[in-house]
Amino acid sequence: MDMNTFNDWIRDFEAERERRGADGDPDWAPGARLPAAVWRSVQRFQVGEDGDGANLIGKADEAADTAYAAAARLFVAEEQNHARLLGLLLDAGGVPLLGSHWSDVVFVRLRRLFGLRIELLVLLIAEVIALRYYRALRDGTTDPLVTEVAARILADEERHVPFHCARLRQESLGVLPLAGWRMLLCAVTVFVALDHGPALRRLGVRRTAFVADVLRTPAGAAWSTAGRGGFTRRPAARRRRSAPYTEAK
Repeated sequence: MDMNTFNDWIRDFEAERERRGADGDPDWAPGARLPAAVWRSVQRFQVGEDGDGANLIGKADEAADTAYAAAARLFVAEEQNHARLLGLLLDAGGVPLLGSHWSDVVFVRLRRLFGLRIELLVLLIAEVIALRYYRALRDGTTDPLVTEVAARILADEERHVPFHCARLRQESLGVLPLAGWRMLLCAVTVFVALDHGPALRRLGVRRTAFVADVLRTPAGAAWSTAGRGGFTRRPAARRRRSAPYTEAK
């Protein structure tokens, strides 16, 4: 599929929406079991996925690209679905939702300080980190419901990263902004690895390996945002598990 125009992305998002509707939700009835440290981690990620996306949509509208603005709305809807899935997963495990978390408040405020370009660069950091986190959650547990929910979200995130990169390629990003972005990515990734360290350890991933994996992704290396190749859209099989990471126990 040619993903050079945002009309293509609209069709991609709409096709995924139709597929989700046809597949329906996972079976929540059996419940879910995870170590307490992992549940606490999922609670914080659920807060991070939640939100109405009004700020991003407003900036997308101001960009004077109707196709991109429409695609951005569809992206926000997928993020809201992630929050819904994680909320239902927590409910299936008998774990309450968090009303808020300070780290998410800081991240959202940082995104809202500037225009669309900076918002997307900051948002891209969260998406790149999410790729590794949801893979760890998918592969690090034997609970079928947790595996299913993590796999669904991961498949979406694998599309979201190139979507943001496609927009950022239209911006003039110099060497200094890209260097600053990579420094911020490194700092945020280290923070996440420390903050979620107990959960990552229970999922079989060392903190250092988590950081290294995030920084090794093409988007993490900041190549695709500079228009120098790299992260492209990959069709994602939602129910096929790739080989699990084995860095740590």
